[in-house]
Amino acid sequence: MAETARSLRPVSNTSVQSRVSREEWEARCDLAAACRLAGVYKWTDLIYTHYTARVPNSPHYLMNPLGLMFEEITASSLVKIDTDGNVVDDPLNLGCSPAGFIIHSSVYQARAEINCVIHTHTRAGVAVSAQRCGLLPLSQHAMRVYGILNYHDYEGIALNLDERTRLANDLGPVARTMIMRNHGLLSLGSTVREAFHLMYYLDCACQIQVDALASGRVEVGSIGEETARNGFRQFEGPGGSEIDKEWAALQRLLERRGDEWRI
Repeated sequence: MAETARSLRPVSNTSVQSRVSREEWEARCDLAAACRLAGVYKWTDLIYTHYTARVPNSPHYLMNPLGLMFEEITASSLVKIDTDGNVVDDPLNLGCSPAGFIIHSSVYQARAEINCVIHTHTRAGVAVSAQRCGLLPLSQHAMRVYGILNYHDYEGIALNLDERTRLANDLGPVARTMIMRNHGLLSLGSTVREAFHLMYYLDCACQIQVDALASGRVEVGSIGEETARNGFRQFEGPGGSEIDKEWAALQRLLERRGDEWRI
């Protein structure tokens, strides 16, 4: 194990920037940043959750390698795979999660406008996924995903290709977030920054729900249907979500921490 760890260090520092397009390199940097931020916000589950992004103008997409902690991931260490799950480029020769391929490929096949998918197993996310009521309209954070949240029932570890059809059907044509029951959370976006933004709000809403229900001291008050839908529309409208400014601030956070994800 020690020999394997030592052998990864020089490989992970070899940049692939010179042999990929500018658009792919930008996608790699954004996805690697999202992986590093997963460590900051404690969205990791050892090495087992997965983040992906489409390679622009290509049938391929990028995924975190199976074997690196999220704080180790760089733009150059990401694995490139095709729509059948075949590895196209794997600088560290680590491969990627088979379950990740099943889940993420179902989204990309069904939703052409989606360019990034994030899947997490956070404690709060899994806790709410185990509650039959699902995500309740308890907080302003929950309003962010109120109109774009669907559910998918647990079928075991996602290793069967035929689950892709059911997952895509449950996601539907509009949802950008999903609670995978007894499993975890899913967010998707036209950009990495949008998928990250939605996962932040979804996970926070789950944490708030767990805390509120655990307090046991007061009756929990839900937000009414009309107000909830209005809150969601406000998030989607002017002055609601400043995703680009948010993403720039998050990258500055990584820079202050000394994270080297752009290599």
